[in-house]
Amino acid sequence: MKKLVINLVSESEFTVQGHGVHTAYLEMRHILESQPDVKLLVNDKPKSTTDITHIHTFGFFSLRRLLSRKGGLKVVSAHVVPDSLVGSIVGAKVWIHAFKYYLRWFYNRANLVIAVSPYTEKELLRLGVKRPIVVLPNSIDTNQYKNTQAEKRRCRRELGLSDDKFIIIGNGQIQPRKRFDTFIDIADKLPDVQFIWIGGIPFKAAGAGYAKLSHQIKHAPDNVLITDVISLERARLYMKTGDLMFMPSAQETFGLAIIEGAACGMPVIVRNIHDYDATFGDLVTRSDEKDFAELIRRFMVDDDLYTDGQRKSKQLAEKYDSKTIGKQLMKLYRQELSV
Repeated sequence: MKKLVINLVSESEFTVQGHGVHTAYLEMRHILESQPDVKLLVNDKPKSTTDITHIHTFGFFSLRRLLSRKGGLKVVSAHVVPDSLVGSIVGAKVWIHAFKYYLRWFYNRANLVIAVSPYTEKELLRLGVKRPIVVLPNSIDTNQYKNTQAEKRRCRRELGLSDDKFIIIGNGQIQPRKRFDTFIDIADKLPDVQFIWIGGIPFKAAGAGYAKLSHQIKHAPDNVLITDVISLERARLYMKTGDLMFMPSAQETFGLAIIEGAACGMPVIVRNIHDYDATFGDLVTRSDEKDFAELIRRFMVDDDLYTDGQRKSKQLAEKYDSKTIGKQLMKLYRQELSV
């Protein structure tokens, strides 16, 4: 079988990290590094010997590789749709129309566009992307997140966290669409529970709502711990301390952190939005603002509900394990190359 030369491209290698696109890129890099029939290049210059250039970001560095006549077939993973930036980057409502034009033009330069969810595929079609689109979800190496009660206690001791507290985890860059405000509001209603938000504001003052969010971080309730931007390895340590994952985001193209939480063995509560219909379905518990606090309380006292949530999370993690998605990715590459 022919060995494929893949050039994986992501500007997050040398720019801002601590966001979902970078995590998805790292997980794909891990998949490709483990494939015996792949020679992996990372952010390399276009070469005639490269079979596929697989791009994860859309800046000038990626654009040069996308437009090069070298580098083989150009595959772009669409992690971002226009709605992703409204509530993420400052002033997005002002320049979003120009960005839509650029994003449509960028995606239409690819030989193949990978949508990370059916929701993303619909948004790409609505945007006007005419190139072939396939849905291939993000994935994680679930072995890295396997958890036990002993491991949970070890992680808590290492991080100086109480063994006795019920811990609720949120994860992602702090921005308006992630609804960090809801997270701290619910924490305020449950003062006896430890809330941990893994992440910060990686784009700093360029992030939407920076001043307001910074104020919320500074004045968060005493039972909320906020890590700021940390490495994936450090984030994994915090994830393993949790009893329940609570992600109140108002918009997601996929929601990779939810898979991480599920792989750690936590039941997952999310906002009831259509973005999750095809990706997570009923393997997560959906709710809304008025019922979040009561639902969390139920998970804390109802053993049957908690056990059922763990069962669903196990199914969810298995569905998006990198071994499964890796096989689909390699099949896709070979189909596109007809080898």
